[in-house]
Amino acid sequence: MREPEITEELIREHGLTAAEYARVLDILGRPPTFTELGIFSVMWSEHCSYKSSRIHFRNFPMSAPWVVQGPGENAGIIDIGSGLCAVFKMESHNHPSFIEPYQGAATGVGGILRDIFTMGARPVASLNSLRFGSLDDPLQRHLLSGVVSGIAGYGNCIGVPTVGGDVYFHPCYAGNILVNVFSLGIVKREKIFRGSASGAGNPVIYVGSKTGRDGIHGVTMASEEFTDDADQKKPNVQVGDPFTEKLLLEACLEAMDRDLIVGIQDMGGAGLTSSSSEMAGRAGTGIELHIEKIPPREKDMIPYEFMLSESQERMLIVVKKGREGELLEIFRKWDLEAVVVGQVTDDGFLSVLWNGGTVARIPASKISSEAPLYDRPYERPPWQDGLQRLDHRSIGLPTDYNEVLIRLLSAPNIASKRKIWQQYDHMVRTNTVVLPGSDAAVIRVKGGLVKGRENDEGLETGIAMSVDCSSRYCLLDPHLGGMHAVAEAARNIACCGAVPRAVTDNLNFGNPEKPEVMWQFVNAVKGIGEACRALETPVVSGNVSFYNETKGTAIHPTPTIGMVGILDDVRRHLTQAFKFEGDIVLLLGTTKEELGGSEYLAVIHGIERGMPPSLDLDAEKRLHGLLFEAVPFLHSAHDCSEGGLAVALAESAIAGGIGADLSLKRLPRYPIDYPVEGGGTAEGAGPIRKDALFFGESAGRVVVSLEECNLEAVKILAGKWRLPLFELGGTGGGRFRIDGEIDLPVDDLSTAFNDSLMRYVAGRNG
Repeated sequence: MREPEITEELIREHGLTAAEYARVLDILGRPPTFTELGIFSVMWSEHCSYKSSRIHFRNFPMSAPWVVQGPGENAGIIDIGSGLCAVFKMESHNHPSFIEPYQGAATGVGGILRDIFTMGARPVASLNSLRFGSLDDPLQRHLLSGVVSGIAGYGNCIGVPTVGGDVYFHPCYAGNILVNVFSLGIVKREKIFRGSASGAGNPVIYVGSKTGRDGIHGVTMASEEFTDDADQKKPNVQVGDPFTEKLLLEACLEAMDRDLIVGIQDMGGAGLTSSSSEMAGRAGTGIELHIEKIPPREKDMIPYEFMLSESQERMLIVVKKGREGELLEIFRKWDLEAVVVGQVTDDGFLSVLWNGGTVARIPASKISSEAPLYDRPYERPPWQDGLQRLDHRSIGLPTDYNEVLIRLLSAPNIASKRKIWQQYDHMVRTNTVVLPGSDAAVIRVKGGLVKGRENDEGLETGIAMSVDCSSRYCLLDPHLGGMHAVAEAARNIACCGAVPRAVTDNLNFGNPEKPEVMWQFVNAVKGIGEACRALETPVVSGNVSFYNETKGTAIHPTPTIGMVGILDDVRRHLTQAFKFEGDIVLLLGTTKEELGGSEYLAVIHGIERGMPPSLDLDAEKRLHGLLFEAVPFLHSAHDCSEGGLAVALAESAIAGGIGADLSLKRLPRYPIDYPVEGGGTAEGAGPIRKDALFFGESAGRVVVSLEECNLEAVKILAGKWRLPLFELGGTGGGRFRIDGEIDLPVDDLSTAFNDSLMRYVAGRNG
């Protein structure tokens, strides 16, 4: 087949600017071949190169004594003791999931799992963070159903439990849903593998499924806005096979255990192109590929298609010279394709050969690590000030607080997501300790014994995981919103009794070529970095997803945070549920008159304005210390977030099936100072208005329950950590009461909370 002529139109179709193409000519010293044009196109796409975001990552802390591998590899790694490490990462599959929800979500799960086991780790848990438009729209219900089915279908079949997640609904996602997937695996420290093609002469082996035409230019599609032709991009969406992935997982781990592998990388975004060039680039070597040897799934495929295909369940492996026969035998035993397709060279080039001729020869580092780097202009949008302005006095107080609580518990962003997570297998592998639905998921690490405590009977390390982001906060103030995403994720980890240790992120934004979008990104990254430094949770891996907009309308900035924490003894974990009647209920932290950006304002008043709650990172860090020390004295702990204090207390009652008689009247008065219409501020001091007291979302607050005999011990700890503590009342009975304003049967709360999402999904809300 004759290759097409390289024209200006073809260059534009490949997403390269005139300046970028001029750089290609400078690197090669000649016009590129068609295959070379495709290679530069995918590797210099936003999705692969991070060309608009890399310069801002200097704001992130990336190291700590417990960090084994930071950004730059397939996944991040932290030490968890006993010679074991946790390997984890989060990535997006947004555009593919909008176009073809089942396969888009399924292959997102498959891809993130390969990122984990390519490091030598066995995946043991997955989470996800999903964003959709309003469930009043039949299309969004279809997308939700397809995405959840895709996640369940792939994860359940491969046998990796989906143990938690985060689901949020807002009209801004109607044309561009978000599907962010997280996976974590366990590896012995001495068994970690990396994607490095070292050792000239070492064979390069292709393993896994055959290569087809699916997914070609998938990363390019992920680096563009959606227009009216989204459905025409279905060929860009990969097709997954979890049963083949299971075979690939076991074969890779067996080959690793036999010490055959020098380097290994998943053929994910950009397929064979990214895996080969990145492995060579990291090692400072070259790779020579004879791609006519690659097993094809379709007839008459050309070199361009082999290099750019994103067919699933494939790996590229550099094996120790002389031991390739052993590796091929392992993969054939597992009924997988395995072919020697090339070798490592010492010339620094990615050389692609086809039936004896050279169709591409490019310096590997120029495409893998020296892509264009942009410091794009950014500017605060003119509408930001108006968005942040909110006069609390213009908002009427509710006349029926029972009704407000029921409406909030029924709202899609607060209501139980059990309709979703019940479709996932969260118990496979029998490691899951805390099921979906609490503040954080918790798994045990079998064989993970804390050094110095190996003889403690039944002692096993635990890992806690949470994904969080309030996109509304990030819209109103990206810097503060980014801080909140980290702080809430860490608070959720602390509420289950773990110590927050490290972060992986998935930064979802609109078009970075628009100054207002870049302003959101830059400020959110600054906020994330500031919070991670304060909370000692370095960023060890992550992903950036730009161009999340349709017909010029961007999503709200959504920098999703995946937080991982460690429990020395997994038996000492907490959940949010009230456990016993007669317990004392306490509030840890400070409540202020803060309504901006709250779910209460959005659901009850239809207002999405104001400033997000203030955030004291030092107090957040002290709260973690208090909770960690208080675990032996507590029966439950629950973060106050969406819906505020009343919703948090109600959720604990619902989870435990136990009522409570509570009062918020003891909470102190605080001065208030907030923007008002027309500029300036309103100032005052006095009792917090009742709706803010009940439903405001002040940060750094946790509700706990405990036996009365342990109250004094917790008070002493609160004093030690310099945090306010307030007695709210006690648990018991079948009714949930607060100050005579709220008085409802727990069964009614439970019905509202647990059944409403099913009604929305069925299209019969109300």
